Amino acid sequence: MQNFNINNIPSLSICVLGALEFLSSIPLPKISVRKKDRILVVGSGNALVVGKMIFSKYDATFRTESTYIEELTVASFDHAFLISASGGKHAPGIAKVLKKKRIKTSLITNNLDAKAQKFVDKTYFFPRMKEPYTYNTSTYISIIIGYTKESIPKIYRNVKKVDKNLPKNLPKYSSFYFIIPTKFDAVKEMFETKFDELFGPKIMGKVFTVEEIKHAKTVVNSKDELFVSMGFKNYVYGLKKNRYELKIPKNINFGEFLAIGYYFIGKIQEANPNYFGKNINNYTMEASKLFNEKISAIVE
Repeated sequence: MQNFNINNIPSLSICVLGALEFLSSIPLPKISVRKKDRILVVGSGNALVVGKMIFSKYDATFRTESTYIEELTVASFDHAFLISASGGKHAPGIAKVLKKKRIKTSLITNNLDAKAQKFVDKTYFFPRMKEPYTYNTSTYISIIIGYTKESIPKIYRNVKKVDKNLPKNLPKYSSFYFIIPTKFDAVKEMFETKFDELFGPKIMGKVFTVEEIKHAKTVVNSKDELFVSMGFKNYVYGLKKNRYELKIPKNINFGEFLAIGYYFIGKIQEANPNYFGKNINNYTMEASKLFNEKISAIVE
């Protein structure tokens, strides 16, 4: 898993398995939260989604790098949690603002050298492995499982079971429509983001919960769209020949649900041209200029 470079980038599926193997023998930190605290959670993209999984049962407000300042003008907070895998990009600037506001701030990151840590009161370091930029398998899975305390060996076994019943004609589809249980609504954005990152405009990925899909989300159908229902049979949506059940165990938590979904998306990646691998180096060179910091296509 660790022996790869920009010319030999592994699929998301391989990285999911690698992340689970990597994390299986490493203790994960426990995030300390007081129930009585009014909490502000700030993160970009999928980092904020992870925050919603962790802090959903607390008195918490969730904001992005673009919306948190406005929130600070209308509300007060006891504790802020800044979630950033790299601890760089927008994170140092956000941490500086929170410090100036004298809000107790904790950084949740995977980077021991995170630039934002010098501006916060406490830093939680979660382990990560070497993986392609944006994949964030070990990064976010470690944070999620650090909270949910799910069994990593169990997750690994159930992820591998996906191989037993994979559709044989994945390359034929130009669009994938995921239907997920309502309780995993927070994961929806993470799946959609992964399609954006891996496929751009080449392959479309849509994700709706079983309740959302009832509201005119399937007016137009296509023979090139596969409907993927996670954990239940779909007798209603899409063409009959284009329905596939991605089996998941009962009573699973966020970490396992995310790992299974990512693994299947990785199988779509393996069945198609390597759009990501061919473009990620050029993208990170441009992103380095944008954020004025070195961003590598391979995150060590």
